[in-house]
Amino acid sequence: IQGLHCRLKQHSYRLEHQQTLLNQLREVTGTTDVQLLQQALQVSNGDLAEAVAFLTEKNAKVPQQDETTYYQTSQVASDKYISVGSQADTNVIDLTGDDKDDLQRAIALSLEESNRAFRETGITDEEQAISRVLEASIAENKASLKRTHTEVWSDSPNPYDRKRIDTCPVGLKNVGNTCWFSAVIQSLFNLLEFQRLVLNYSPPARVHDLPRNQKEHRNLPFMQELRNLFSLMVGSKRKYVDPSRAVEILKDAFKSSESQQQDVSEFTHKLLDWLEDAFQMKAEEDREGEKPKNPMVELFYGRFLAVGVLEGKKFENTEMFGQYPLQVNGFKDLHECLEAAMIEGEIESLHSAENSARSGQEHWFTELPPVLTFELSRFEFNQALGRPEKIHNKLEFPSMLYMDRYMDRNRDITRIKREEIRRLKEHLTLLQQRLERYLSYGSGPKRFPLADVLQYAMEFASSKPVCTSPVEDIDSSAPPGGTTGQPLPPPSTAEQDSLPALETSAQQQRIPIHKPFTQSRLPPDLPMHPAPRHITEEELRVLEGCLHRWRSEVENDTRDLQGSINRIHRTIDLMYSDKSMMQVPYRLHAVLVHEGQANAGHYWAYIYDPHQRCWMKYNDISVTKSSWEELVRDSFGGYRNASAYCLMYINDKKPFLIEEEFDKETGQVLSGMDKLPPDLKQYVKEDNELFGKEIEEWDALQARKAQQEKLALATAAADASATAKYMEQPSPTNDSKHLQEDTERAISRAAAEQEERSPEALLNAAIKLEYARLLRFAQEDTPPENDYRLQHIIVYFIQNQAPKKILERTLLTQFFTLYIVFKKKEKKSMWHQAYRNFRETTIFMMSGLELFQKTKYEALMYLIYSYQYNKELLSKGLYRGHDEELLGYYRRECLLKLNEQAAAMFESGEEAEVSTGLGIMNELVVPCIPLLLIHDTERDLLAVEDMRNRWCSYLGQEMESNLQEKLTDFLPKLLDCSTEIKSFHDPPKLPAYSTLELSERFSRVMAALGRVPTEAR
Repeated sequence: IQGLHCRLKQHSYRLEHQQTLLNQLREVTGTTDVQLLQQALQVSNGDLAEAVAFLTEKNAKVPQQDETTYYQTSQVASDKYISVGSQADTNVIDLTGDDKDDLQRAIALSLEESNRAFRETGITDEEQAISRVLEASIAENKASLKRTHTEVWSDSPNPYDRKRIDTCPVGLKNVGNTCWFSAVIQSLFNLLEFQRLVLNYSPPARVHDLPRNQKEHRNLPFMQELRNLFSLMVGSKRKYVDPSRAVEILKDAFKSSESQQQDVSEFTHKLLDWLEDAFQMKAEEDREGEKPKNPMVELFYGRFLAVGVLEGKKFENTEMFGQYPLQVNGFKDLHECLEAAMIEGEIESLHSAENSARSGQEHWFTELPPVLTFELSRFEFNQALGRPEKIHNKLEFPSMLYMDRYMDRNRDITRIKREEIRRLKEHLTLLQQRLERYLSYGSGPKRFPLADVLQYAMEFASSKPVCTSPVEDIDSSAPPGGTTGQPLPPPSTAEQDSLPALETSAQQQRIPIHKPFTQSRLPPDLPMHPAPRHITEEELRVLEGCLHRWRSEVENDTRDLQGSINRIHRTIDLMYSDKSMMQVPYRLHAVLVHEGQANAGHYWAYIYDPHQRCWMKYNDISVTKSSWEELVRDSFGGYRNASAYCLMYINDKKPFLIEEEFDKETGQVLSGMDKLPPDLKQYVKEDNELFGKEIEEWDALQARKAQQEKLALATAAADASATAKYMEQPSPTNDSKHLQEDTERAISRAAAEQEERSPEALLNAAIKLEYARLLRFAQEDTPPENDYRLQHIIVYFIQNQAPKKILERTLLTQFFTLYIVFKKKEKKSMWHQAYRNFRETTIFMMSGLELFQKTKYEALMYLIYSYQYNKELLSKGLYRGHDEELLGYYRRECLLKLNEQAAAMFESGEEAEVSTGLGIMNELVVPCIPLLLIHDTERDLLAVEDMRNRWCSYLGQEMESNLQEKLTDFLPKLLDCSTEIKSFHDPPKLPAYSTLELSERFSRVMAALGRVPTEAR
């Protein structure tokens, strides 16, 4: 009996697996013929891609299956909402009858297939399909190591950039198209109950003695690597950790040479299956004569009751579910999706006593899991293009979801409320149709609000009456504008006799035409609007009275209709707001987001932190605080290519799901390393020690470099001092000439103004005058092209509040001949170094702007480095650098121009042009995108979105296979939202400029910016 039960369970699982593939085929191809779907799976041996190709060819030739056949097959093959769990009830084999032949066939089928599948490998076709995706991710990671330097995502060599700050959440490194892995794992890790289950898992004792089967060989090492990964996410000192070993375990569990893109919902299905199997082995070992409880099933699986009628025969069937799939297309919010998913077919017969031939079914939840996950189906198959497409429709979902209306215990009251909502919606439709007649009045193609039509009629009737024709009242002999026309000669007698009927027409044809450019004003007596020619006061009074009354009636009717519509909307919205229907609250825990198209994109997750009471954004290695507003923007859809496809809710009445663990002895909250069992504490401790050694080695390296630089500076100072002895008259450079002129000018002024002519007094006065002049420059509000900081270092020092002794020494350097002595002392001054950085940033900026104005987009590297260096300068003071918005504008514009240029090359289709265009994107544009994303400014984000949309638009176009292949390979790099900085070219080499040259050239460049858009100025 036990063996029979096991085989029945295995057969039930196969039926679920087959039904899952049927559902995927139905969703992708839009085919509802179950027999045709089964035929496609049989012909393709379970290969989903081949089955889609088969159906694409056959779909037009095979008629659609009728409704009765659909419900027969759907009941035999189980319902489409059966999830991936292997714990489904065995009674799903037969839904409608108690035929013993079904049982015998199931037993025979399980005996036949078990030897071939489970006893040989223990791996299903679906698991093998997952393996192909995992292998693709690992292959992508390995292949990335062979790419050029500009394409490699590398860790920062500075370990302090990778050091965790306090207790910030730990990110996960993307090891090759594994953002899907990061999104799912982070969502589960932040369920603290799930985290505790994984961390405290210990493998069954018997596996150390008995040989492992295929599942044990796969699940137990994976569980250990998942424990290791979770322990690092708890206690690591690193900002992010590497999940490669866990992904490698998944890859090694399956062997396949094919590859396809990973689907997160599919991965989550299988991940829960593997965890369920691992915990089941442990539960069976720990049980003591009673049915073992699997914590994975307890957390993630629920039950629903399928109640229906098939050809007049009622049935009820209980089924298990894990992730609950919902259709998005055609619905505006999550409740509408759920309502549609809970009712299939025509259900009027469910509530009637008559035996109707109609068929349909309802789903009612009998038991909801603590963690309730919804899969939002955002992909559909485009028959015309022969490929899947993403649905970008907007779908709203609440942060708190009440599930009472879908519970079996509330079946009767929900049916009553649904019927009431149905009646209200019918009434609402009638009211909206009536309102539409008022708002769109007329019988022609153009419709107008009836109240406006009546108002226009009233205005027409009230206009000043005109007795003449609108043509006749224009004097042909005196055209408008003051020009006198020549009188026309009268027609001859013969003409009058022969053309009597055309007299009026001829006169009208001879009327001069009003020309707006030569006749600048309208005739003084021409009415502004058309008006009735003849209307009596009595007629006008009666007409105005009628129109006023009708307009008031129309406005009142419109107002009443709108009020009734609003009241019905409020009634529908509040239908389930009473306390009795708000007893099953589920709070939104995580939202998994996909950005891109059906065959390429990037994944990340928003997860709620109940302790900080805020949303966090988990995007690979980047973990940042977020907000509900940002989540809505990225997740609802309809705004851009990003939208949610998986929602994870948790039971708000079960706080243990997200509560921290307490120490049983002290009562203190366990945090960090205290949460870990001994073996994982040691594992994390060893990894932290390795990271600590890396930091020590870095510090030692930096100390050696600093010492070498110190020695080099000392050597250079000694050489300069020795050289100065032989330079009584230094060769005057442009800079020294400039300073010499300023100095001579100050001394001349001091000599003219100073009464005392002693050298000391004269020199002191000259220094004061020079300082006053420079102070005035520092305080002036000058345009960008006249930047006095570039003309004299003292201006820069004054604006940035340098110490007084720095100002004094610098002025002494200008006035005294002992220049080399003070220069030696000032070499190590941080203020002089800051000024050198300012000049260098200015040269980068100036060079980039010059190249950009000449439409030479190699300007990008100059603008990128000038922006980064300038940001560092501004972080230390407002006057340390240049206008950040201006630099940000040109950096952004240069990227957009390069993107446009590369896209045009790709569109040409020529091999050389395509390669050059993709090279520009990979080497210049893509590495710079994280620099725009990291600061999250609106204009930069919109620019990135524009660039991505340009390339994503090619997905819907016909192109050669080699171009399609290159586009598919390139898009994941472009759509990666990670803010990890990608290595690119070294800074360009800068030319040397004298102070005067730099100032003049900078002035010319900034003056030219007056011709750019206001945003840039």
